Amino acid sequence: MQIVSKTNISPEEASTTEKMTLDVGGMKCAGCVRAVERQLTQYPGVKSACVNLATEVAVVELEAGAVDPDALAKQLTAAGFPTQPRKLGGKVALETQSIQDPVQRQRQEMQAAKRQLVIAVVLLVLSLTGHVGNMSGHVIPVLHNIWFHCGLATVALLIPGRPILVDGWVGLRHNAPNMNTLVGLGTLTAYTASLVALLFPQLGWECFFDEPVMMLGFILLGRTLEKQARTRAAAAFKELLALAPQVARLIGKPKTTEGATPSLSSSTAVVEIPAELVRVGEWLQVLPGEKIPVDGEIVDGQTTVDESMLTGEAVPVIKQLGDLVTAGTLNQSGAIAIQATRVGSDTTLAQIVALVEAAQTRRAPVQKLADTVAGYFTYGVLTAALLTFVFWYFFGTHIWHHAVMAYAMEISHHSLLSTSHTPHLTIYTPLLVSLKLAIAVMVVACPCALGLATPTAILVGTAIGAERGLLIKGGDILEKVHQLNTVVFDKTGTLTTGRPVVTDCLPFEADEENASVTSVALLQMAAAVESGTIHPLATAIQQEAKRQKLSIPDAVDFHTEPGLGVSAVVEGTSVLLGNCDWLKWHGISISETAQKQAQELAADGKTTVFVALGDTIAGLIAVQDTLRPDAKATIDKLRQIGLRVMLLSGDTQDAASATAKQLGLTCADVTAGVPPAKKAAAIQELQLQGTKGSTQHSIVAMVGDGINDAPALSQADVGIALHSGTDVAMETAEIVLMRDNLTDVVASILLSRATLSKIRQNLFWAFVYNTLGIPLAAGVLLPSFGFVLSPSGAAALMAFSSVSVVTNSLFLRRFAHHS
Repeated sequence: MQIVSKTNISPEEASTTEKMTLDVGGMKCAGCVRAVERQLTQYPGVKSACVNLATEVAVVELEAGAVDPDALAKQLTAAGFPTQPRKLGGKVALETQSIQDPVQRQRQEMQAAKRQLVIAVVLLVLSLTGHVGNMSGHVIPVLHNIWFHCGLATVALLIPGRPILVDGWVGLRHNAPNMNTLVGLGTLTAYTASLVALLFPQLGWECFFDEPVMMLGFILLGRTLEKQARTRAAAAFKELLALAPQVARLIGKPKTTEGATPSLSSSTAVVEIPAELVRVGEWLQVLPGEKIPVDGEIVDGQTTVDESMLTGEAVPVIKQLGDLVTAGTLNQSGAIAIQATRVGSDTTLAQIVALVEAAQTRRAPVQKLADTVAGYFTYGVLTAALLTFVFWYFFGTHIWHHAVMAYAMEISHHSLLSTSHTPHLTIYTPLLVSLKLAIAVMVVACPCALGLATPTAILVGTAIGAERGLLIKGGDILEKVHQLNTVVFDKTGTLTTGRPVVTDCLPFEADEENASVTSVALLQMAAAVESGTIHPLATAIQQEAKRQKLSIPDAVDFHTEPGLGVSAVVEGTSVLLGNCDWLKWHGISISETAQKQAQELAADGKTTVFVALGDTIAGLIAVQDTLRPDAKATIDKLRQIGLRVMLLSGDTQDAASATAKQLGLTCADVTAGVPPAKKAAAIQELQLQGTKGSTQHSIVAMVGDGINDAPALSQADVGIALHSGTDVAMETAEIVLMRDNLTDVVASILLSRATLSKIRQNLFWAFVYNTLGIPLAAGVLLPSFGFVLSPSGAAALMAFSSVSVVTNSLFLRRFAHHS
């Protein structure tokens, strides 16, 4: 299934475009993301590209058949970003196979991360000995030896630091400098300056081999912790992917005599095949404790099924002959046979996986500023480092000479690795101080925090939602939900149970020309006409006729006007069922007494259906739909969080107002008499009206069942489809609620708000960190307070800034426990 977002794409344009997914490695920061997007969009035939740093996935929209995926992947790989196309083959099992390698790769990466953690700790411990004073030199003399620290720095750069240096150089060579470029330049500059000081002691320069070692140690430590945090953030989504079964038990369809129900014997032959090879219509056996491989209908046996992966409900559901089951759910108690109805990428699970993954690549508009900054960030930092060096070397060290000298004396006193002598210090202080400040500026800047701010929060938020049956389609939806001020509910089937019952069947007294009908005959005629349509009111009338065990006569020539009425010919007589206006439009007069009766019933919240035989009104039938048990609580919670709640209904004003009264809504919050075809126009009118006391347009959410409400869901700023796994709901609504639970509307809005809040917190921290960190590293506090951020201190700050962003996103997990 193709996930469709609300963009104005013509059918002709949609047919000439296709989407491709790439697994992209080597991305470290927001600058890398921009570089990958630039490489993709400049490729001939590519229309647009969206890259996610947290999931390492690129979704590319391209002209159909115009791009070779392997060639595109090779170009990205050559640019320093190892890439391979994800070949789905239209089968969910192939999709899960394609993620097996990344899962195994991630396991290997975690093992490498542990080794990296050990290396980082060793480097930090050894390099810190350059700062602890004479104690370490007395205990272990070699730790006080300048050549030992020179060798340690050399080894650190050549082994654990080599990937950083190589990646930084590749990025610089391809005109796409990244965070590794900054770190590489900083460590190499510090190492080179220290090496010159060691080889030419007459210069009187200070050696600071401990600085590049500590920088690498902090960088590696931070990346290890960040990797672990990102893995935890993606855990829920990986669990969703792992739900898809790999194997199905294929059985032959038993031969049956006409009219008999097919059944299976214990000797039925079973063949195990890959789940992606199952075809629609084939029969499969599912044993207790096994996952159901495809969507299907039970054709033999009964059982209980754990559907918590789909709905979040822990209570197993009883499934019997004819019931539908979903791929990935767990068969618990009995052996069953199912007939496949949806397979491969058409299953509900596959659609959920595709929807969640697509959501993680859709950005929140609030990220636009970060994306804009990220494109020029590294160049800006390199420029800032150069300006820092020039300013301090030519001006700063002369203007604040005493402060600089005091700082130089302090670092010389505390460092055990100094080969300088105090007389030389005055000559070379400007160069050393300027160089150290420039290195600190390069190392402290953290484009990684900017790049991870949005995708990690969306990754965690959408995964939490999927666990609870709340499917939110992306970052742009989160922004819209945050701006919501109005929530509109469809009445029938959404606020009500959708299972109305007949409460009154009232025949009218006939005039002199026509004989009156009994209530039984009236119900029989109505049931005959309603047998040709599918509607909650029609179902209620038919069920009442069945309950009274009435025979239903045959009807022909059905004609339906959605939301107005239905007509048919029953036993040679034209019978019309509908509302008052529709019958009048057909030339049927309705007495004042009949209209008064209808108004009295409507005042009690009942829907009235007039029945006409020929051109004469014969009676009316009253039907009432009961409210859902959680409807009132849901409305109250929405109003508590500051939202206006409205009711949209095709019923009469009286019936809709009676329902609204039960929910605590006023008449001003009710729009009644709106047929399905005009609901979208009603939503549009609401959007243009704006809120009270404001000239801004209303931001409207529409909650419906996702079928006949599809146009209204599409028109609303945020469409919320309740308890519907249909393709229409998946494609039209921005939020799909998999459970038949109205309170999930509140939960989805709160989760969206919480996720957007985390995005804003992350972006605020990333911007504030860089805004304060770079001036601090540039020595802005040196003249007044004598404080300077050392290169190693800058590296520590940079490393933990990205860790803090990912960790903050993980706090969204609290939402799942407290909501």
